[in-house]
Amino acid sequence: MSTFHWPQRVTIREVGLRDGLQSIARTLPTAQKLQWIQGAYNAGIREIEVGSFVPPKLLPQLADTAELVAFAKTLPGLVVSVLVPNLKGAERAMDSGADWMLLPLSASHAHSLANLRKTPDQVLTEIAAMVEARRARASTIRIEVGISTAFGCTLQGRVEIGEVLRLVKAVLDLGVDRVGLADTVGYADPRQVGDLFAKAREVAGDQLGCGHFHDTRGLGLANVMAALQVGETRFDACLAGIGGCPHAPGASGNVATEDLTYLMASMGINTGIDFAKLMALRTQAAQWLAGECLHGSIAQAGLPKILQMPEMTA
Repeated sequence: MSTFHWPQRVTIREVGLRDGLQSIARTLPTAQKLQWIQGAYNAGIREIEVGSFVPPKLLPQLADTAELVAFAKTLPGLVVSVLVPNLKGAERAMDSGADWMLLPLSASHAHSLANLRKTPDQVLTEIAAMVEARRARASTIRIEVGISTAFGCTLQGRVEIGEVLRLVKAVLDLGVDRVGLADTVGYADPRQVGDLFAKAREVAGDQLGCGHFHDTRGLGLANVMAALQVGETRFDACLAGIGGCPHAPGASGNVATEDLTYLMASMGINTGIDFAKLMALRTQAAQWLAGECLHGSIAQAGLPKILQMPEMTA
């Protein structure tokens, strides 16, 4: 049995501007979103999901995504991603100049119908069309598929591991660049996460490249740890733990970027993030989102005095 070695570095992708804000009724002014991007960049975050190319009438909160991409692309070394739900959205993503487009694919049949009005296999057909559109355009944008409800579903209940692995193999066979696993409604436990990530790694190898966890039932960071221990080193997180899924009422949202950054720092794993600047951004976001329910333990308790984070000091 091989000995586990903790990774030296973990990548945290900030997804609050999309996954977080789409769950909040108010629409933040574009100027504040641009400050959010700049603040996250100044704090050392180098991967940001800035929005989604969904029809503005469905999510007016994200209608300015193209403008956000244009600004984000002026920041050296920042990897800019956008969510796209269909071929039209993919075309807009390619036009925008984003580095990555993220395509959701539900492992739950019921969730897929509720979220996209398509079965998982119909979504696979659309993903094939997006891959072909990229080829036809000779676009350099890269494609990541996020397998949502990979650990269970509020509508369907149990999601079989075999179905998740079938979809992972199917999208890789279509030619996407990377695949991630998402606990969309917060059903996962650490043992389940470790098992599924290990099995998915056997199918996808290094193309398994993201863990997306919600803290709905308080297990978000425990699930991050389980994925970390079977080789995952990229994780999504939302500033102030905002976000969630419309099919998971009462959910607390994604793992908080601040808490995840602290977790890694406490174990000596580098994220490249300056904690003081990250917390300053959270304070600013709390003002923008006054009245909204924010989450996160570190924002309440602060850092322990015994923790030294030299790579996070200005």
